[in-house]
Amino acid sequence: MTFSSSPQPEKQTGTPQLGRGFSLLHATALNMANVVGIGPFITIPLILSAMGGPQALLGWILGAVVAICDGQVWSELGAAWPGSGGSYRYLREAYSVLGLGQFMAFLFIWTYILSGPLELASGLIGFAQYATYIAPGLVRPLCETAVGRLTGADLLAGAIGVTVVGLLYRRITFVGRLTVTLWIGTIATMLGVVVMGAPHFSLHLAFSFPAGAFSFSRGFFQGLGSAMLIAMYDYAGYSDVCYIGDEVRDPAHTIPRSILYCILMVAVGYLALEIIVIGLIPWKQAATSHFVVSDLIQQLYGRRVALIFTGMILWTAFASVLALMLGYSRIFFAAAQDGCFFKIFARVHPKKRIPHVSLLVLGAVTVACAFLKLEVVIAAAITTRILVQFVAQIFALPLLRRRLSKRERPYRMWLYPVPAVIALVGWLYVFVTSGAKPIEVGLVMLVMGVAVYFCTARSRRQSQAAARAVAVQ
Repeated sequence: MTFSSSPQPEKQTGTPQLGRGFSLLHATALNMANVVGIGPFITIPLILSAMGGPQALLGWILGAVVAICDGQVWSELGAAWPGSGGSYRYLREAYSVLGLGQFMAFLFIWTYILSGPLELASGLIGFAQYATYIAPGLVRPLCETAVGRLTGADLLAGAIGVTVVGLLYRRITFVGRLTVTLWIGTIATMLGVVVMGAPHFSLHLAFSFPAGAFSFSRGFFQGLGSAMLIAMYDYAGYSDVCYIGDEVRDPAHTIPRSILYCILMVAVGYLALEIIVIGLIPWKQAATSHFVVSDLIQQLYGRRVALIFTGMILWTAFASVLALMLGYSRIFFAAAQDGCFFKIFARVHPKKRIPHVSLLVLGAVTVACAFLKLEVVIAAAITTRILVQFVAQIFALPLLRRRLSKRERPYRMWLYPVPAVIALVGWLYVFVTSGAKPIEVGLVMLVMGVAVYFCTARSRRQSQAAARAVAVQ
């Protein structure tokens, strides 16, 4: 990896600007709090079921490899263009070389209209699901609605979403301190499970592979793809700092380091967590548990201790939703600043110096999505992003190098283009093995986005032509 100094001056305008309050510690904490939410605690059973045994660890490992390589793509793009908006900015700048900057930026915003709130909602739904371990009465139906039965867990998910928006409606320096505090709780939860489970760990139980576990059949590769999809959902968020580049100190150095540190620490934590779980209870039992960690702790130390750990898991879920919403609220803000989205989203609060309109609208849509089913939310959130965001960004990297000199690229990935190729193969493999329905969702969103773009482009040209005709008269 190569770094060079490239300070980013503050813009001097008459309008309020975002404050640079995020250091390397804050940025790493933001990424990790985003990644380690409710995900691993609810997806361990899913990933074990996907591969039918402890060989599911391979899904975590390959997911980490893809994440590290993809993180190198994010790092080079983020260091070169460290403004708010992340992928929106990278796609717009890189593809402008081909005259497709506005088109690619629009497609990204289009997909995030759905995938952003869905990903946030998955954290809220997971929070409410684990909360039912503490309060089983939350699963009781309250009334019938057009989309199904409304339960206390649904209302709790919505209430948590409103709470997150309220906490983020503060100055970025306050949010930075809050993120570090939540991150400490996240680390404590994962370490606590590993430390308390280690004395009872059985190596034989952890690696009790079923017959034909590594048969390398079609079913094996299909299951591996499903496992990697779940793993990438759990790893997603390592680049959250890229969305708030305008609020990061020394972004050319902070962004790449915070991404790498996050992925490495999370990968170690995830592997340790799953190995401990399957080394304490049979993998078939773990694969059918709704509260696998809580059930594990209860089995070892009783329900009282399990309740404490469940509370800590809820803490990590809350931290993840907060980190995600902070980053995603800046996407629509950046697009509006550039004239590619509604102007009202570009407003910055005069005192708090945050994009408050973008935050409030994103929060409202997220709360609405929190009333959907978790499995639907996860599948749609990932598949709608793979082609337009992750794959498109990988192809943006050579365009970046074509446009900018080495001096203008303060970070350059190791062994280019090997990490980019590995990330590309990994994402495409996850996409094609994700199943018919998720693939349909991703392709339909893409086709609809293309259609909407060209329809609105024609409308804009007609409006401009009409304006010119009036001016001539």
